[in-house]
Amino acid sequence: MKTPKEGAPGTTDQSPRWEGPKETRPRGYLPAKDDPERDRDAVGENLKDPHRGKVSDAGKTKG
Repeated sequence: MKTPKEGAPGTTDQSPRWEGPKETRPRGYLPAKDDPERDRDAVGENLKDPHRGKVSDAGKTKG
């Protein structure tokens, strides 16, 4: 796939959106609608402040 498709949301006509860091966005993914580094997700995390309450959470992001 050369370019992401802007189709109807929730269908196969639209490419998936990348909610991770801009630097690691794979080809074929649309950019996020919000700013994942600043705006919080449903769990209350963002890329700058991930939850690291357990040892297994340490690898979520480098920081």
